Amino acid sequence: MYVPNAFDVRTGLRQLISYSSLALPQDTGVRLERWFRGFEEKKKLDSSDGVVASFGKSGRTWLRVLLWRYFAHRSGAACDNVSSLDEFRNRFTNAPVLFFTHDNYLKDYLGHDRKAEIYGKLPVVLLVRDPCDTAVSQFFQWKHRMTARKKVINHYPLEDVSVHDFIAGVEAGVPKIIEFMNDWADQMSAIPKLMVVKYEDLRKDTAGELRRVLEFFGQAPSAIDLEDAVRFASLDNMRRMEQENAKKTGAHRSMKPGDASDPSSFKVRRGKVGGWRDYVTEEQAGAIERMVREDLNPIYGYSGPGSEVLAPHIPVPLSPAAAE
Repeated sequence: MYVPNAFDVRTGLRQLISYSSLALPQDTGVRLERWFRGFEEKKKLDSSDGVVASFGKSGRTWLRVLLWRYFAHRSGAACDNVSSLDEFRNRFTNAPVLFFTHDNYLKDYLGHDRKAEIYGKLPVVLLVRDPCDTAVSQFFQWKHRMTARKKVINHYPLEDVSVHDFIAGVEAGVPKIIEFMNDWADQMSAIPKLMVVKYEDLRKDTAGELRRVLEFFGQAPSAIDLEDAVRFASLDNMRRMEQENAKKTGAHRSMKPGDASDPSSFKVRRGKVGGWRDYVTEEQAGAIERMVREDLNPIYGYSGPGSEVLAPHIPVPLSPAAAE
């Protein structure tokens, strides 16, 4: 007889709270559901050895598959598909427990967003991507994959909007992503162990950036380990896995298309750097670029020439208090 584990129990409880919250006034129901999601995340965080934080659609699934394959390969448990994208808990020998988060709900449970207090001395990888590409990718996630309830609790548009209106809008587009990235930039110097990884660098030198991440988490990957992970997590192979998962009822939702007949509904779409321009006019692109140039902290290197100031491992000098 199947005995549900703690994760299954919490997931079922969250679904029960989600359904129950529908009977409450909307603001109350949203607060309750966000609080419980934050509670879930805090429990995972408390049992984790490291953190990967990112805004949604910044390349997290890709990095997650890269790491999953590395630990699977090292433990001798590699297979041709991703059976689950959990935090690797109880799956691979000597693998750290990694907490993947969009840093979205913890503040609702804790009542504050002081990242140094939230993440403590855990090593934190902050994965970032050009806000414009992130926003377009988020548009397709919102349009084809996001549940109606998820839109409500995260204050995403509930009515159909154009690509431009979505990515330029404050609800879910570039302004929201800039706010997220600026918030992290403002608090970087207080976080004891932080490394910024740019999606664009990961695309340009996947093996090199993966090595950097793994070494940050205390691993010593070999060239063979890296080559295997990069091959397995190629866009073509991830699309293949997602296509195959479309036919599997038990496949993990993170690697399953919303509609197997619609390429726009796939979790893995194009991965094209600068591809956001294909969905807007030149005039619209110019206005959005000005927004990024004027509002985004230049520390990330997306705000124009000469702004790439990130150090290889630690983005800004640590304060004496943070380094203790």
